[in-house]
Amino acid sequence: MFEETYAEGYFLTRYLLQKNDGLVISQKRAFCKGLKGEKLIVAIHQPQYLPWLGYFDKMRRADVFCYLDNVQYKKNEWQNRNRIKTSQGWQWITAPVLYRFPQRIDEVKVNSAVNWRKKHLQALVTNYSKSPFFKDYIDFFEQAYSKDWEFLSELNIYLIEHIREMLNFDQKSTILASDLSLDNDPTDRLIDICISMGGDTYLSGKDGIKYMNLERFKERDVKIIVQDFKHPVYPQLFGEFVSHLSIVDLLFNCGPESMEKIMECNL
Repeated sequence: MFEETYAEGYFLTRYLLQKNDGLVISQKRAFCKGLKGEKLIVAIHQPQYLPWLGYFDKMRRADVFCYLDNVQYKKNEWQNRNRIKTSQGWQWITAPVLYRFPQRIDEVKVNSAVNWRKKHLQALVTNYSKSPFFKDYIDFFEQAYSKDWEFLSELNIYLIEHIREMLNFDQKSTILASDLSLDNDPTDRLIDICISMGGDTYLSGKDGIKYMNLERFKERDVKIIVQDFKHPVYPQLFGEFVSHLSIVDLLFNCGPESMEKIMECNL
């Protein structure tokens, strides 16, 4: 289903993907020219599982965010797992996958033979049921974990898209890298995404800039800015504050003020 619309001076196409027994995944696709001739800040990142706060801060700072779903999947990183806080400290919650090297992220399937969805939901209930905003958000996670997900990237993007609605910045445009025609070189791939989105500025993470060919950005007239994320301290259950957890920890503890907490340290 396609709907053409104008938003913030840019030509967008909204499209709906019917997946997973009627579950609708919503995406927004931005085309290469701003209607007003304006340029965009573009951020790019692999779709992660229930990402940390810095991921959503990067999305917030960009005009267009691209899910880099067409690069090689990396084991034991953040694409299928994240951390929550428990009475015993932090713990991993990991979505099991069926992975064969060198599959791309968008090719990796969730291992449905393992009852991980029930385990993850129970982990949220056990560790956050006493948090101030548990009742505000748990219905969404119950619904998300009730579905039998086939592909990891679809699961991750669905969760991210709905969480950014909870954070009140879902008007930003997002796109899948797999929908674009891109160079295979890692640096040129990033530049291609920026240019195809009408962007003149690439928002890089602190570590990402170490691996890019900065001269190629200059040659192709794309500026680079670097995200300098400062982690906020906020109220948590179970004693001493633990940073760099999944966004769910912030949501359950701070609710509607979650984005304000992120912006307190990151204007």
